[in-house]
Amino acid sequence: MREGIHPAYGPVVFRDRAANHAFLTRSTLTSEKTVEWEDGNTYPVVDVEISNVSHPFYTGTARVLDTAGRVERFEQRYGKREAG
Repeated sequence: MREGIHPAYGPVVFRDRAANHAFLTRSTLTSEKTVEWEDGNTYPVVDVEISNVSHPFYTGTARVLDTAGRVERFEQRYGKREAG
């Protein structure tokens, strides 16, 4: 790899404000804001709107839409299309 063209890759805290959850990982993102982590070190913190802790798919609160009823109403209104 060429030197000097890649962004710095280091520890960053991502904080989900909706779920009041934070996790430490490595990333190329940086921030002016910092936070003191559980290990006593200070890391840059990036606030996110949603993470696996608050996302409906991962929490099991996702809703399934009734698409079959919509298709049946469309076919009743406009007629079923003939194949071929």
